[in-house]
Order: sequence, then C-alpha cells, then structure tokens
Amino acid sequence: MADFTNGFWNIWIIVLTVLGIVGCTLLLWQQSNWKVKKGEEKAAGSTTGHVWDEDLTELNNPLPRWWMWLFYLTIFFSIGYLVAYPGLGNLPGTLGWRSTGEHDADVKAAEAKYGPLFNHYLKQDLKVVAGDSQAHAIGERLFLTYCAQCHGSDARGNKGFPNLTDNDWLHGGTPEIIKETIMKGRHGVMPPMAAAVGTDKDVDNVANYVLSLSDSTHDPIKAELGKSKFAACMACHGPGGKGNQALGAPNLSDKIWLYGGSIDTIKETINKGRDNTMPAFGEFLGEPKVHVLAAYVWSLSNKPSNAAAK
Repeated sequence: MADFTNGFWNIWIIVLTVLGIVGCTLLLWQQSNWKVKKGEEKAAGSTTGHVWDEDLTELNNPLPRWWMWLFYLTIFFSIGYLVAYPGLGNLPGTLGWRSTGEHDADVKAAEAKYGPLFNHYLKQDLKVVAGDSQAHAIGERLFLTYCAQCHGSDARGNKGFPNLTDNDWLHGGTPEIIKETIMKGRHGVMPPMAAAVGTDKDVDNVANYVLSLSDSTHDPIKAELGKSKFAACMACHGPGGKGNQALGAPNLSDKIWLYGGSIDTIKETINKGRDNTMPAFGEFLGEPKVHVLAAYVWSLSNKPSNAAAK
C-alpha cells in the first residue's frame, strides 16, 4: 500500500473497504432468509414481471444455497486476507508483507545474478563494449525499456526529442559525453528572444536569416534584414550559427531541427523559447548499466566493430 499524503485518505480507504464488506454481508443475509412459500410462486413480488409465450413466467426465486455459501466464503476470505496482508489503508497486516519488500528482494536477486556481468563491462572501454554482441543486446533492451518512450524504439527521436542515429549532438557525441548525459541528465533552455530581437517584423526577418544559414527555403530580402538582429543570438549559437556544444546550443547551419524547420516553428521558438529536460539515470540504473547503455547509444551512429578491433 502506497503512503498517503495525509491521514484522511488512510481512513477513507478503511471506511470504504469495511462498508463494502458489511454491505455485501447484509445483502446476502437478507437474500438467504427470504423464501417463496409453496403455492405463492406467482404472487406479486415473486416474479420478475417477465412473461414469454403467454404463460412462461420468470420467477424471482432466491439463489441456490450452495451458491449463496460460495459468496459467504469469499467474504470470509477477504476478511482473512485483510488481516494477513496490507489492504486497509496503511495497516501492514500480521504477516508484514509489502510489495516494496517483494520488489527489493527481486532487485537484490537480479543484482546478484547480473551484477558481475555489468561490472565486467564497466572495466572496459566504451568503444570495446559497443563492439561486444552480448553487451549490444543488453544495451538494446535497456534502451527499449528506459529510452524508447522519448527517442522512439528506432532511436530516431520525435519532435522535441533528438535523433540518436545521426552524428548531430547538442553536447557532443563521444562515448564519454553520452555516458555523462545519461548519468547526470541535461536541461536545455532557450529563453524567449522576441524582446531582444525587436518587433514582430524583426522576428520574422531573423527567422528567415536562420533558414538561410542552412540554405533552406527563405525570403532573401528578409534574411538580409535579419542578419544584424541575429547578433542577439550569437552569444549561444555563434556568429555563423554553428552552435556551441559546451552550452548545448544547436547548430543552425545544418538542416537538422529538433522542433521542425518551418518558418512558423522557428518564429515560435524565438518568441516563446524552448525548455527541454533529459532526466538523470545514474542513481536509478547505476553506473554499470549506464556504461552498457551509453555504449549502445554510441553504436547507433558509429561502427563499434571497427572501433573495438582497433
């Protein structure tokens, strides 16, 4: 049973559970003591009111006794279960069993079984681990479990989530940096720049200039007008929009876009900014598993077999 935020919910669950059991018991008791007297089978209240073929009447007879006792047995079982196991709010039950304890035992057993294997890979260079077929298979399963929700099962990303199969990296694509990213997470923020750029026309001009950096479809006149206004963006993206991996600022001179490369999307980014968070997995997974996972992610855009052979 999860811990509640305050005592009210603990009492609420207990009351609902007890009332449910008592209500079922009273209903069964009432039904088990009601009988249809002989000769009154078709009297008012003894039928459901359903009649077929003129004289085929559905009787309102009580449940068979054996069936009734089966319901009583389920009630007795539920009471015994609630005494032995947690179910009434935060009450632990006489056996002291908890789902968290079961989970901890499973984790401990898994660590004892697989821990030595992960520690073995932890001692190896990431590129060597990436070239190991067994480590690759393990890394793939880790990726599908913990990373595919954002980056996709094929690791090609989605809007707002980077593609991990190309060689375009916001913070760098070396195995060590990838491992650092998984261990510590990343928080990328682009502040709203509309006020720094100027008017709505200036934002439109800057957006066209940004598109011109990658030779994407743009208005050349507006791009020329936006070139000087782009100075507000150079602190992060650099004079030519090449980006800065130390800051996680993307390269604007290629045609790889995290949110899309349309003029409207770029204007939206300038006006509203962006705020992305990659959660840290170091404490949750532990360094040995992250080591294998990082090697797998690096292998998605590199040739680990050749690297391992060297």
